[in-house]
Amino acid sequence: MDVIVSASSLSGTVRAPASKSIAQRLLILSAIANAPTFLAMEHTSADIDATVRCLRTLGARIQPMERRSPAGPACRGLRVTPLPHDPSGRPVALSDVNLDCGESGATLRFLVPVACALPTRARFTGEGRLPERPLAPLARELLRHGATIERKSARELPIVVEGPLTGGRYTIDGNVSSQFISGLLLASPLLEGGLDLHVLDPFESKPYVSLTAEALERFGVHVLSDRLDGGNGDAQAIGGAHFEHATRFIVEARQRLLSPGDIDVEGDWSQAAFWLAAGAIGAQVRVSHLNLSSVQGDRAILAALALMGVRVSREGGVCEAQGKGLRGATFDLSDMPDLVCPLACVAALAEGKTRFFGARRLRLKESDRLESVRAALSAIGGKATLLGDELEIEGVDELSGGVVDAAKDHRVAMMAAICALRARGPVTILGAECVSKSYPTFFEVLRALGGRVEEA
Repeated sequence: MDVIVSASSLSGTVRAPASKSIAQRLLILSAIANAPTFLAMEHTSADIDATVRCLRTLGARIQPMERRSPAGPACRGLRVTPLPHDPSGRPVALSDVNLDCGESGATLRFLVPVACALPTRARFTGEGRLPERPLAPLARELLRHGATIERKSARELPIVVEGPLTGGRYTIDGNVSSQFISGLLLASPLLEGGLDLHVLDPFESKPYVSLTAEALERFGVHVLSDRLDGGNGDAQAIGGAHFEHATRFIVEARQRLLSPGDIDVEGDWSQAAFWLAAGAIGAQVRVSHLNLSSVQGDRAILAALALMGVRVSREGGVCEAQGKGLRGATFDLSDMPDLVCPLACVAALAEGKTRFFGARRLRLKESDRLESVRAALSAIGGKATLLGDELEIEGVDELSGGVVDAAKDHRVAMMAAICALRARGPVTILGAECVSKSYPTFFEVLRALGGRVEEA
């Protein structure tokens, strides 16, 4: 689907969609917990649906339903009936299953260690760039702990895995993918002997690991963490390699996952960031259903916009951004890589230059996102340059409009649509259906706010 977005004045209130990152973690824990769990969320997305599809294939029952409450309005969501349990209380999954992860890196990287720990024999497949995204560091650790893995090469799917997986000490580099760390933590309650996980510095995207630890806590599993600092005499040899700095996560053995019953999946700051960026460049948009104390790393959008001269207001769970006199800034994306696209919208129209660094992993997303952002802004009259793995954007007074190839990247498509609000001519977005990966209703919401959107 190609869409044409033209300049317009947006106004109104948007309810932030349920956090994709949180929903995927909670779904997995619900599927291996002791009792059913209801997850309140108005809508899902392709990535959430991929996790649901895989968990159903493993034997969990997941049903859309509406929960009515005498104390408030009804809410929609998903009811998860977990896998059956054996007499010892361990969940039992179906075996010899095919798990289709779609394009969801989180679904693949979370469920590979979980499948090994259940244990089951599972064949994982995927689409788009998913087969190209790194998995080898996680696979190596799983092999060291008893898993069997069959794969034609380190850059191919399908991958076939089988347990049982043992507990004990695991070591992962912290600058490849935080999803490796989260996957091991999600599997930890299933491991005999618990988990002693060492994450070697540099440790990037730490907030995503915090989301996983928080999800486990909601199900009664405690995650302990501390620092190993060679400067204080704590240097150790792990896996034959000497290191001086690491973060250690410990999940003690024999902790059971206990369903909390009902969970309201909080709003997604990474999606809310696009509407706040729209406010920064002139829209009158308020975003509701946001947790102002969330551990989501993308809550940093508020501080980032303030650094660019945007006035940000907060009231309860509602936020609004208003920009005047925008200015460029410098951002380290190591812990907030998904904010590059909404911040690029603002940077394209800010005075001076904005520099993004710590962005190397963006080349391994649904597209080479650094190049996709550069190409998209250049196509509509922006000034963007890549300097190795750093992105530099020089602001202009007005964008011209033009044709943007979304490169099958949901965040690039949404970025182009927000930029179009301040363009002289229309912006045609090729392959705009890719927003379904994380925000299927994005263009519907844009229209409801007053946006001019038509199919090409």
